[in-house]
Amino acid sequence: MKYLADIDGREYAIEFSRSGDIVNAVIDGRSYEVETSNPGSGVHLIKDAGKIFEAFVSKDVSGKFHINLSGNDLEIAVIDPKRLKLKGSSATDLAGIAEIKTAMPGKIVRVLVGVGDNVEKNDGVIVVEAMKMQNELKAPKSGIVRDIYFAEGSTVSAGDILISIE
Repeated sequence: MKYLADIDGREYAIEFSRSGDIVNAVIDGRSYEVETSNPGSGVHLIKDAGKIFEAFVSKDVSGKFHINLSGNDLEIAVIDPKRLKLKGSSATDLAGIAEIKTAMPGKIVRVLVGVGDNVEKNDGVIVVEAMKMQNELKAPKSGIVRDIYFAEGSTVSAGDILISIE
């Protein structure tokens, strides 16, 4: 599979294939072969040259991946080049209600908006802690906050609707 990844404003061409636990990746022309395992939800172990690295991975509503790799935090936007050919608005830009959901169980740390607030696309609206990492979830579209379903300190399950924006 071929993708583009945006890391800190720089694009990287990525191609990878998997055979069992072995992942072959080519990143900007450099080849890597690593062994991977997934001992739990959002936890990945990567073995490279006898060293083991632990990665905690979550995905927010905007589709960005938040990765903590050996204590380093990364935010990565992955783009499928096939999708670049599609023109027009995405579903979140259309009229209607957009729901912000959790990707994994966690705890609400901060609610950054209130009901009735105007938000712009990509504004931070709520912070969820999952697996000792705090993730700021962003508005998938511009609009008005219609509902906030959980208060700070609440425990949430994967897939719970946190906020709706119209």
